[in-house]
Amino acid sequence: MDIIKGIPVSPGIIIGRAFLLDDHREKVPRHLVAEDQVENELERLDRAIRESVESLEADRDRAAEKLGPEPAKIFAFHLGLLADKTLIEPVRERIRSERVTAAYAVSEAFQDLAERFRAMGSEVFRQKANDVIDLDRRLLDHLVGQSKDRLCELTEEVIIVSHDLTPTQTATLDVNRVVGLATDLGGRTSHSSIVAAALGIPVVVGCQTLTHHVNEGDQLIVDGKSGVIIVRPDQETIEEYEASALRQAGAKADLQDLAQQEAITKDGTRIKLMGNIEFAREIEAVQNAGGDGVGLYRTEFLFLTSPTEPTEAEHFEAYRKSVELLDGKPLTIRTLDLGADKYTQQRAQEPERNPFLGLRSIRYCLQNLPMFRTQLRAILRASAHGPIRVMFPLISTLMELRQARMVLQDVMEECDEEGLEFDRNMPVGMMIEVPSAALMASQFAREVDFFSIGTNDLIQYTMAVDRGNERVANLYSGANPAVLQLIKTVIRASKRFRIETSLCGEIGGDVTYTMLLLGFGLRTLSLVPSQIPQVKRVIRTVDISQCERLARKVGSFDSERKILNALRDELNTLVPEVDGGWSAR
Repeated sequence: MDIIKGIPVSPGIIIGRAFLLDDHREKVPRHLVAEDQVENELERLDRAIRESVESLEADRDRAAEKLGPEPAKIFAFHLGLLADKTLIEPVRERIRSERVTAAYAVSEAFQDLAERFRAMGSEVFRQKANDVIDLDRRLLDHLVGQSKDRLCELTEEVIIVSHDLTPTQTATLDVNRVVGLATDLGGRTSHSSIVAAALGIPVVVGCQTLTHHVNEGDQLIVDGKSGVIIVRPDQETIEEYEASALRQAGAKADLQDLAQQEAITKDGTRIKLMGNIEFAREIEAVQNAGGDGVGLYRTEFLFLTSPTEPTEAEHFEAYRKSVELLDGKPLTIRTLDLGADKYTQQRAQEPERNPFLGLRSIRYCLQNLPMFRTQLRAILRASAHGPIRVMFPLISTLMELRQARMVLQDVMEECDEEGLEFDRNMPVGMMIEVPSAALMASQFAREVDFFSIGTNDLIQYTMAVDRGNERVANLYSGANPAVLQLIKTVIRASKRFRIETSLCGEIGGDVTYTMLLLGFGLRTLSLVPSQIPQVKRVIRTVDISQCERLARKVGSFDSERKILNALRDELNTLVPEVDGGWSAR
């Protein structure tokens, strides 16, 4: 039994079988097989070689037909390698002597051959190395199957185990079959983790070496609250976690009774609890949890889950559907936050060295105006169907805000000329996600209708911590005194200029912070829909004077640990039935 610690993303306990979602570009883990399975591995190797030869010959014949005999000769090297006994026989011998999987033996042999070609120095041999790696992937596809194809053929519930997942892969998982998720890489607020949390299944990321400990079909326990993965648990551990899962299910059912009650403090202060969504289908979850609308619609997932750029019609349909589903409740749309992701970096002629400090978000939009205008037109058109607010992300200077507003005004005039209906008084806001914006909040407050504090990025840029890097996850905390000081600065500025401020980062859904945020003066929080009932319970149990006293108390502390201890102690005293937030990690 192996116990592996990771970073908790989405709570819950699940016990199930592992499904390895492998990327063959990564090193294949060394897994041993039982002695009686060795012959089966040898047969799988022979079958994979036969199937690879057949597919290579078919590709060669197609190339000869379409391109002529010369281009078709490139397949001769690949076919020659598969027929080379000096390469294949050592693979077979390794399977016999070390009892490793055929996939591991193939990967090691072909990677070693590729390295030898690379070491020869010339461009010709480097190209041969690429051919070897290409053949290695072809063989592995036949040995373990394409993960995507295998996912489509699932007939039972599984826990996905992967080195890493893109937002696209995560968003397309079938939650009727995928009941848990665990990865080697990732942080709590990476794009993939945000999408995974929205699936409503237990998720743990940043496990570092998990894929090296797990075999296909292994029994796993995923504890999405504590961030623990147990590989091949014993019966006593299984029974312990089954009992814990039952307790959590009961607590969740009790919380659901709160969903349709208002979020009002004991002294009568109404708090708005909005939902964060990536897709229109999540609005049902917002409504079921008793949300007051959508405080953050992350529209970049329209790009990240599609191989092509969405059209104006596709943007419009997504926004129209969302605002109509909300039935009169507000929809806050964040314009595209692209640039620091694989989608744009893979399409760039020269990928940026540090995309999180580069051409991302509003900067990317202002340099890709046709794309930006397409989205703004769709938002404006959808505003005729219900209350929509638009906000610009990652604003760092007044000039960026003014440029974005000028583009929006230009698109409004264009829509007017075309006779299109839209809300001419649509509220326009901005995200506060970088220290420069927080420090200049008073100036920004004169030019927008509302603020939304995005603490995921605000923490990242204040602390110089990559929020997707599990190695520095311990430094990524909303309880850092510098981060809290910036949040207070923004709230004070918004009060002075009488504009609404919400907070839409992950700490908004962490009950450890709820009283502190209310004490700072926040009256709107936007969070993952499943977190709304838990936060609502805290709100209905406290009064504002208690929250303000707590905010003054922690304001004198100079360390994250002191602040967290004070927040947890106060929460446990006033709301003992609440299962504490994520901050205890």
